[in-house]
Amino acid sequence: MLKIAYHPIYTHPLPQGHRFPMIKYELLPKQLIHEGTCEEQNFFTPEVPDSKPIIAVHTKEYYQSLIEQSLPPKAARKIGFPLSKELVEREMIIADGTIKASEHALKHGIAMNIAGGTHHAYTGHGEAFCLLNDQAIGARYLLQKGWVKKVLIIDLDVHQGNGTAEIFEHDTTVFTFSMHGANNYPFKKETSDLDIELPNEVSDQEYLKILKETLPSLITAQQPDFIYYLCGVDILATDKLGKLGCTVSGCKERDRFVLQTCKDLDIPLMCSMGGGYSADIKIIVEAHANTFRLAQDIFF
Repeated sequence: MLKIAYHPIYTHPLPQGHRFPMIKYELLPKQLIHEGTCEEQNFFTPEVPDSKPIIAVHTKEYYQSLIEQSLPPKAARKIGFPLSKELVEREMIIADGTIKASEHALKHGIAMNIAGGTHHAYTGHGEAFCLLNDQAIGARYLLQKGWVKKVLIIDLDVHQGNGTAEIFEHDTTVFTFSMHGANNYPFKKETSDLDIELPNEVSDQEYLKILKETLPSLITAQQPDFIYYLCGVDILATDKLGKLGCTVSGCKERDRFVLQTCKDLDIPLMCSMGGGYSADIKIIVEAHANTFRLAQDIFF
């Protein structure tokens, strides 16, 4: 059965007019149940985790500053959300969702998190709506447990996974692959193990050609025994922050290719949703829902 992490705290209240579409976390599970893609038993409720897996990735000082709400104002502004105890609790629960989804993926081949993909969180600071790096926490958790030996992170959000790249810069057990817009945030990029920068307005055809030429050979070379997939839908032409030219059907084909490749190679994967900032919330929910529909079709 497809297991999906979801908690009501994912939909966090923000000031009126804030550009982050928080409502998608409430609408997406409702849509999946309404259309019959998922049932209530597909969803599990993550909790606030123990600090150990978090400080295996993030510094104790940074973690404590979040818990104690003592982050300097400049560092708090960089995150882009008003800092609060509830926000920190939310981020910790998202990380737990990814940890537990990783365990489910080892059993069932795939598992998902309705939220997550917080790839701009560094070892010692957060930025761009990311406080704790959920997939980095999940990856190191599996490695430290000894359940996997080599992890591949496939980051196809439109923005480079700069925090993820920094966290695993000197860690050969995790290979970081980021395919993102060249002319987009972060404007000073980190160095992933493999970065592919895309020009503005790249089409479905160009995008998929690059991905299909890259991913199979990358997996063959790295031989991972677990994959994290950050499937942001901000590659869409409709995205306010994206600058690329992909359609909803092109984004769906991207997800189909990644999921089918992992299934064919019998490599378990965990999916976090990542970004999506189209003006029409229906487009965001539809593009995200496609990933879950494909997971059901391909794996179950």
